[in-house]
Amino acid sequence: MDVRRVRMRLRKEAGRELPVVLLVLPRPALAISSAPHGGGIGMRRWVLNAQVAGSYLRHDPDEHLRKLAVGLGLAGRGIGMCTAADVRQLHTGEDGGVSVLATVGLGHACRAAAPVSPAEAGAAPLVGTINLLVGVPARLSEAALVNLVATVTEAKAQALWDLGLDATGTPTDAVCVLCPAEGPAERFGGPRSPWGAPAARAVHAALMAPGTNPSPVSRRRRAANGEPSPASQPR
Repeated sequence: MDVRRVRMRLRKEAGRELPVVLLVLPRPALAISSAPHGGGIGMRRWVLNAQVAGSYLRHDPDEHLRKLAVGLGLAGRGIGMCTAADVRQLHTGEDGGVSVLATVGLGHACRAAAPVSPAEAGAAPLVGTINLLVGVPARLSEAALVNLVATVTEAKAQALWDLGLDATGTPTDAVCVLCPAEGPAERFGGPRSPWGAPAARAVHAALMAPGTNPSPVSRRRRAANGEPSPASQPR
């Protein structure tokens, strides 16, 4: 995945000008994704990550993103993600040939297995979202792709803990992994596999990059434990 091909586009929606991060691939890639548009496993030609309003309450993000892609002139099958985080603040990571692009919203971080609180139940669905785009330069089998999704999700949870958040992610996180469609298929994607290990490190580096702003709750946890606060900037 050549991050130099990433472009920032603007669109008007509901009277507002909102940015879109767009990656058009030079050739179709094999992908696995949990994104609302183009999710699953298959060949994909582009990936977009659209910023939406914090009050976004649509229940048809698939259709919304499909129409957005048409408006941007995108052809063929692609992947569409959305977030209320500022997508202009792209976080990047690279390790051993694996590249990561992340947009990071931490306003609604949670622990996956924790009970749903009344505040979470009534929150806007995209108040905080972490979207991960991972590019691996070697062909992966379908099983390895699934394995790699688990690996990068574990790396995301590790990064949030290292940032001081008592959380594993947000309720609306999405992940996309891209790899070439040709060549011998690597069978494994775990955290000690040839491509899982660098992917995990690249995801961790992207989320730990300057500009990731932990919540007040995380700062209080760090203070209670006598831990130093990580460098951060307001978001």
